[in-house]
Amino acid sequence: MPGVRTLVVWYPDWPVVAAGHPPEVPVAVVSANRVVACSSAARQDGVSQGLRRREAQGRCPELVVVSADPSRDLRAWEPAVLAVESLTPLVEVTRAGIVAVATRGPSRYFGGDRALAELVARAVDSAVVAAGWRGSGARVGVADGRFAAELAAHATPVGARPEDLRATVVTPGTSAAWLAPFPASALGRPDLTDLWARLGLRTLGEVAALDPRAVLARFGEEGIEAHRLARGLDERPPAARVPPPDLAVSAELDPPAERVDTVAFVARALADELHEELGALGLSCTRISIEGETDHGERLQRFWRHDGTLTAGAVAERVRWQLDEWLRSKSEGVGASGGLILLRLRPDEVRADHGRQLGFWGGSALGDAGVARALARVQGMLGPHGVVTAVVGGGRDPAEQVHLVPWGDERTQTHPLGSTELPPWPGRLPGLAPATVHCPALPAEVRDRGGDMVAVTGRGAISAPPATVSIAGGRGLEVTSWAGPWPVEERWWDDRARRRARLQMVLADGSARLLSREGGRWGVDATYD
Repeated sequence: MPGVRTLVVWYPDWPVVAAGHPPEVPVAVVSANRVVACSSAARQDGVSQGLRRREAQGRCPELVVVSADPSRDLRAWEPAVLAVESLTPLVEVTRAGIVAVATRGPSRYFGGDRALAELVARAVDSAVVAAGWRGSGARVGVADGRFAAELAAHATPVGARPEDLRATVVTPGTSAAWLAPFPASALGRPDLTDLWARLGLRTLGEVAALDPRAVLARFGEEGIEAHRLARGLDERPPAARVPPPDLAVSAELDPPAERVDTVAFVARALADELHEELGALGLSCTRISIEGETDHGERLQRFWRHDGTLTAGAVAERVRWQLDEWLRSKSEGVGASGGLILLRLRPDEVRADHGRQLGFWGGSALGDAGVARALARVQGMLGPHGVVTAVVGGGRDPAEQVHLVPWGDERTQTHPLGSTELPPWPGRLPGLAPATVHCPALPAEVRDRGGDMVAVTGRGAISAPPATVSIAGGRGLEVTSWAGPWPVEERWWDDRARRRARLQMVLADGSARLLSREGGRWGVDATYD
């Protein structure tokens, strides 16, 4: 039995488009120092997925490097998803830049698969343009099964003119024959397809011709799933999402408001209304979009995030901070140039509200609510950056691994792909983190047995073993043990380049120090317990 008739929309190079770069600009989106997406202009210069960043920059010196941000890509893709949902509500978001739809009902309604494909392509393109993005246009594939439909979307010519139909429609019942010439690597299972290549199975047609029982016995569950896809069958039907409700709340201001206190009063009522709507749905907001329109036609927007639940009071406070920036900065030539005529609050990220965990003796297990309210009150008087907390993140030196974020913002540094593990940092110091970080570094002198200053060569070699260390003009302490040097060179391609070498030392007084040499000078960066 053939797979479910499915339509797949694919937007080429979506991470590049979501980052705000047009196709004619050479751009590479990088994660963990490797290219995960690039523009058509970059591909013309030899840049491709999987390249290391330096190799990509070597092939294309004008390359613009952008950090990967899956959350940004999904948020930017949402208008396109809503455009497809306006035609059929049962839409599956596979990932940013790709959606899938079962076509049985919509194709009958709109006059066939090809008519539906043309309508969907135009709707997605219009939504992308209306959102302010610019790309090469959506590609649509229709076939029996989601796998065949996605390959059909990728098979659509990327250089098609806007007036041409950017779609490939596979005749019903012929997906297996259409898939047969494709290489087995199209299945996206490299270990399995490498094994098949050694056995002489190089195309999907050759894989599909195998006996399913033999495939299951030899290659297990993964093999039989790949075999089904090669035959044009479904691994599973599209998992349609439930269209999210419109949770935005807004208020029109007549006459236009130019005072913060006037708009803040309205914002408090909107925050209460939004909080009630979210509570009725069992949701909590962690990221909110504050939007405004002025009587001069300006559209203003700012996102605010919280590492916990944004209560009605927290939302109202952030609106006040944002209004203070928009309305009180007119005299400085920034912010709004006129009065606000519309204020809108839109939840940008929501999650299930699991309530609040209480401590064993009462109170919150996540922190003292009274302290949180006091800090939020101080922050309201001093501004969002008046109260900050330290967050441990990535970096090569201890001073670079601590970041100050405003109180209430997200305090967890995450991997670009969404996990809680930090990405690797080549050149990061080994061992445990020091207890005290000196910022700025304490001046020091490192001398060898002959009394000469110890240096580090351009190749990262030390001139002589260190014998004594004098810190901030104090007496020289004997070095009992040391390790290093660990050289690091950063941003060698621009005027912010840094080159330094680090040493770890244990001194005669029992202290352990981290020293670095930069610009011909030694400094104590940190002290260990």
